[in-house]
Amino acid sequence: MIRVSVGPGAIDVAAEYAAHDAGGHGASASFVGRVRGDDGLSELFLEHHPVLTLAGLEELAATAAARWTLAALTLIHRVGGMAPGETIVLVLASSAHRGEALAAVEFLIDRLKTDVMLWKRETFGDGRVGWVEQRDGDHERAERWVPGQ
Repeated sequence: MIRVSVGPGAIDVAAEYAAHDAGGHGASASFVGRVRGDDGLSELFLEHHPVLTLAGLEELAATAAARWTLAALTLIHRVGGMAPGETIVLVLASSAHRGEALAAVEFLIDRLKTDVMLWKRETFGDGRVGWVEQRDGDHERAERWVPGQ
């Protein structure tokens, strides 16, 4: 079962995990990404293209499901305005054994940072506002998953 969604609503991690793991899989791995409050950040706003962002997430999920033997996969990304501490992304993967579930989660979080159309704008308590550029490290981590690299 593959579940993918993108939207402005809060992510209920416990409810999503319960729905994901209803099959009693052998191993489940997860990644919960939260908005950091570094340097006085007051809001992180994620802009997206509704059709292309969802298509990008669905493509990544399909790639992971084809690469690893997964019993279940959940990929949820939030968009819109968020405060520090709020969940921005949830990745859950289950398989018969831990190695495949762990690899799928790492692949998905590494690749979505470079492959999915999302733009981050930070607003700080002192009035600073700016768009977040991708970091070199994001590209280096994503490249690890390219065959032959």
